[in-house]
Amino acid sequence: MTTHETRTETKPSSGGSELLRWIGRFVIVAIILMVVSFLTPGFTIQGLWSFLLAAVVISLLDYLVERIMGIDASPFGKGLAGFFISAVIIYVTQFLVPGMSVSIIGAILGALVIGVLDALFPVRVM
Repeated sequence: MTTHETRTETKPSSGGSELLRWIGRFVIVAIILMVVSFLTPGFTIQGLWSFLLAAVVISLLDYLVERIMGIDASPFGKGLAGFFISAVIIYVTQFLVPGMSVSIIGAILGALVIGVLDALFPVRVM
């Protein structure tokens, strides 16, 4: 009589490195939002807390879009679709963050500036 043993292997937890990666991404998004707010007409964020909250909201919306739709929401992630979704995420964020005001043109220009900065810096922004 033979017995079959099933062994489940567990992967080592990378919770610490995942948390550091998320914090780094959050800080970079906040800095890039400051730059975009300065460079882009129709895209304003007032106050440090608004920048930080906008970075959290944009990161969460990006994560949700990626998980639900399977689409990379970075401005140049999936061509025109990624660019469009990035602009929509930026536009929707203004309704969730006090002190943030974005016009439709501002969202499009903001997605363009974020896409250029994303191309210059190897860290994924949105």
